[in-house]
Amino acid sequence: MAIDLQIEGLSKSFGALVLFEKISFSVESSQRIGLIARNGKGKSTLLKIIAGGENYDEGSIVFRKDLKVGYLEQEPRFEPGIKVLDACLRRNGEKSAVISRYERATQSGDERELHAALEEMDRLSAWDFESKVKQVLSKLKITDFNQTVETLSGGQMKRVALATVLLEEPDLMILDEPTNHLDTEMVEWLEEYLSRLNCSLLMVTHDRYFLDRVCNEIIEIDDNRIYRYKGNYSYFLRKRDERLENAEAEMLRARNLMRKELDWMRRQPQARATKAKYRIDAFYKLEEKAASLRREASVTLGTNSRYIGKKIFEMRALNKAFGDRIIVKDFYYNFARYEKLGIVGNNGTGKSTFIKMLLGHVQQDSGTIEVGETVKWGYYSQDGISFDESMRVIDAVKKIAEVVEVGGKMLTASQFLQHFLFSPAKQYDYVCKLSGGERRRLYLCTVLMSSPNFLVLDEPTNDLDIDTLQVLEEYLADFKGCLIVVSHDRYFMDRVVDHLFVFKGMGEIKDFPGNYTDYRDWCDEEKAATKNATDAKSGKAPKEEKSKPANPAGKRKMTFNEKREFQALEGEIAMLEEEKAQLESDICSGTLDNDTLLKKSMRVAEVIELLDVKSMRWLELSEIG
Repeated sequence: MAIDLQIEGLSKSFGALVLFEKISFSVESSQRIGLIARNGKGKSTLLKIIAGGENYDEGSIVFRKDLKVGYLEQEPRFEPGIKVLDACLRRNGEKSAVISRYERATQSGDERELHAALEEMDRLSAWDFESKVKQVLSKLKITDFNQTVETLSGGQMKRVALATVLLEEPDLMILDEPTNHLDTEMVEWLEEYLSRLNCSLLMVTHDRYFLDRVCNEIIEIDDNRIYRYKGNYSYFLRKRDERLENAEAEMLRARNLMRKELDWMRRQPQARATKAKYRIDAFYKLEEKAASLRREASVTLGTNSRYIGKKIFEMRALNKAFGDRIIVKDFYYNFARYEKLGIVGNNGTGKSTFIKMLLGHVQQDSGTIEVGETVKWGYYSQDGISFDESMRVIDAVKKIAEVVEVGGKMLTASQFLQHFLFSPAKQYDYVCKLSGGERRRLYLCTVLMSSPNFLVLDEPTNDLDIDTLQVLEEYLADFKGCLIVVSHDRYFMDRVVDHLFVFKGMGEIKDFPGNYTDYRDWCDEEKAATKNATDAKSGKAPKEEKSKPANPAGKRKMTFNEKREFQALEGEIAMLEEEKAQLESDICSGTLDNDTLLKKSMRVAEVIELLDVKSMRWLELSEIG
């Protein structure tokens, strides 16, 4: 298979910070590679170097001859004053140029030039290019094609840049965080679009479902080196665990051997040391190996959460609109203790406005929001926080608190930062030197410092590395408080929430009992049922479906949570039946005193009522199937 890109012995450092050293890998034609590393380890820098936007210390980068490369930067920029449509056309230079040539020839009436332009239009298939540009922009929710780029938000700018790269149809596509600022619908569209393209792909993303569905190989940067995994993200997880376990075992062997060699070194007289120089050299090599195999500490987010009372918050008759755009309409909700709620929906449906109303940052038009007295908010905004660029990391944290309580212990600001993988040396770096992901991690650190009992996280997964996300997920699963998460990260939502608010726009909010995958399954079933019903009415239903056992249109399968409830009910009903039989036996034994007899009789009545309720629910679920 042809090799599109060959990298040999590539090294890059910024002063004393070594990002990667003598790394080598290749990208073959049609290969889909996901690049994974912790924040600050050089992922974006590597992509920028490959795209020609950054210098490197040593090594070589060789592209296949005549290879067309498309590059999506993490923070793209456009020429000020240019319109959205023109930005896409100009970046696709060859097609844009021939369209302009054709328009000029049409206006001038030069038949020879017009004939040449027509041939070029045919060769490049440029006739429908402008309509294709508008179609892709519309899929990415950019509908004002004449809007100038400087009036776009950061998220809109990223989506326009993504559209230009997709429309280039390059042989090699280099994408830095392509799913950032995309809602779930757009991410799923992008997955499908990329699967149809016949190109090779090298990308950085923290969207694990996206990695799983788009990539067929994972490259990991760790310890300044490259590790390759010939499979998708799920395969990578299994193989990386095996690699780390093997490295741990090798480290222990090296340390044990080093202890023996160290003892030998100490026992050697200085005068005789030269006689065993080979062994002394071997000792120092072993010491270096043991140090290099040392596994980096994991991010740990163990913090105290304060007591939270039974009253959390209650919304009654809530209304909010911006002109004709309705955010909520006559909305009622009573938030329960320890509830973990996910909020999903397309961009612009009001998700962030909703939580800002709850926090009191935005005033509702009418209705009431009553918040319990014991609630202590911890708010992580997608807009981030403005740190003083000239401050050191440690000073930025000390400005909030000098001491933090963690697990009943008091930690200094420096000790607390180490829980977030900010080494003592890193703590004395200036904020301006931090990568985007490291800034996000620092921001998360400052949110959790105050030990909140109600966390509100607005797009917390953007720019965080996968290791940090995994530990954050574990922390939230064990969090002894309430949680609201707004996120387009489907994997993250599946792991941390137990039900959803689905914002559908114009004030319509659906309360769904389950995680994101449960919701998507339910949507698919509803679509299938609606289609079957429509086909049946129009006489287009397949004959084989008519002969199937009764399965009326609209009937759905149990959700994941309903299946769990159904299984639990079977055990609960069996236990209640046993308790009822035992109580009836005791009552009929004639050995009980009056007080005990009365208590057991009352309990029998309670058990019978519980059996009726649970049996009825079991029948309801069994009807769903």
